[in-house]
Amino acid sequence: MDIIYKLNPNSILDVGAGFGKYGLLCREYLELWDGRNNYHEFIRRIDAVEVYQKYITPVHEFVYNNIYSEDITVLIDKIDYRYDLVLLIDVLEHFDKPTGRSLLEKLSRRNNGILISTPKNPSVQTEVFENIYETHRAKWTRNELSSFQDSFFTRDSTHRIAYIGIKESVEKLKRRLFLERISFIPGTNYIATKYVKLKLTHELHSQR
Repeated sequence: MDIIYKLNPNSILDVGAGFGKYGLLCREYLELWDGRNNYHEFIRRIDAVEVYQKYITPVHEFVYNNIYSEDITVLIDKIDYRYDLVLLIDVLEHFDKPTGRSLLEKLSRRNNGILISTPKNPSVQTEVFENIYETHRAKWTRNELSSFQDSFFTRDSTHRIAYIGIKESVEKLKRRLFLERISFIPGTNYIATKYVKLKLTHELHSQR
């Protein structure tokens, strides 16, 4: 959620929404904390993909703009919208490698960024809640995930957490995380500010 908050996306596709936890958190962090003090008027587009219809509850109806009850590997060719961020949280391990690679290639081409969290060592798991889609089918390495686009990985003891996306978005996230880390060091605020201004100036001239 820290990464999502720093990316500040205006549109999100939550793939494998499950209980709707991340959709709910995104609404809270991105909508209720934005200073508008409006509890019901959501201005961001947050959509869900949940193939197992038994998971859908009134929570989903409240949180998400659109709910797609279809396999994402089929749905991806039908969605005519470019999202700022796609969430694949504890999802990728449920696809075999060829299917997962194809999905990542399509998602990375058609959207601005993807946030992935997948177990470093997935447990042996078949269907859960009578849902065959809960089966664990693959283990993904850092090299495999970084082969699609520019990428950033955060440290975690149990999961491989990666943000992959367009170069500008990845660099922006790295700068924000860098500034946060050094802000705790006494006397670094001035240096950090100068660093960011230099980076932004350089990027501006590079785009001309």
